[in-house]
Amino acid sequence: MTRFFRTRPALVAYLTCGFPDLATTRAVALAALDAGAEALELGVPFSDPVADGPIIQRASHQALCQGTSLADVLRLAHDLRLQRPQCRLVLFSYLNPVLHFGLGQFSLAARAAGLDGALITDLTVEEAGDYLQLMRAQSLATVFLAAPTSTDARLRRIAGACSGFIYAVSRTGITGTQQQLAADAAQLVRRLRRFTRLPIAVGFGISNPEQFAAAVKFADAVVVGSALVQLIEANPTPAGASQAVSGFIRSLKAAEAVTRTGGLNPMPH
Repeated sequence: MTRFFRTRPALVAYLTCGFPDLATTRAVALAALDAGAEALELGVPFSDPVADGPIIQRASHQALCQGTSLADVLRLAHDLRLQRPQCRLVLFSYLNPVLHFGLGQFSLAARAAGLDGALITDLTVEEAGDYLQLMRAQSLATVFLAAPTSTDARLRRIAGACSGFIYAVSRTGITGTQQQLAADAAQLVRRLRRFTRLPIAVGFGISNPEQFAAAVKFADAVVVGSALVQLIEANPTPAGASQAVSGFIRSLKAAEAVTRTGGLNPMPH
């Protein structure tokens, strides 16, 4: 089976699509990929993003005020696929917009847009039967969240429902920047490796080069989201946001390179 990520560790950049507008999202997405991100999580704005902290909540609200819809995100994905054919594109959404779009229509549209898969953050594995069948029929990855509080039985079930990769939440609670990477993250990855050979990505709160360098010691990929959205909020033009995000991603990659050349060996698969 082809591995989802070409490199290890892979950097996954999350963007709230339509914040502050779709033109800026497009410019930042391309800049992030060119700076070293291997994959993009394209966030669909939603009116009640309960898993997200205040930074992404604000971005989601502004994107909705701009009229950004799931259909817009799919069109953006198609454009990005044409511009950067080798990148990985994962749609990140709450369930409500997907249900409104229609599960069957969504799976077809996602494949046509060139997406590699999707993460529906509030869809549980227990309720995902129809979704899994439709997505797998289109050869699309189904990514689920695994939390430190999950039992081993639940981690096994989540691992069985995932394809592409597993998203390991670095802490309980909502997204957002944090000062230290929770020790729970490494323990969760170790637990998950008992149940899967899929790549494991760690996210939620990774916001500086030191945390990124720490995470890549045990994870196959690291998701950076709120820190990027915060940079876009502070630099809300296509050029300004692209420059800020590109510089930040390069600093993360540089920290990872120092860790690698320093003789720290990543955990074997």
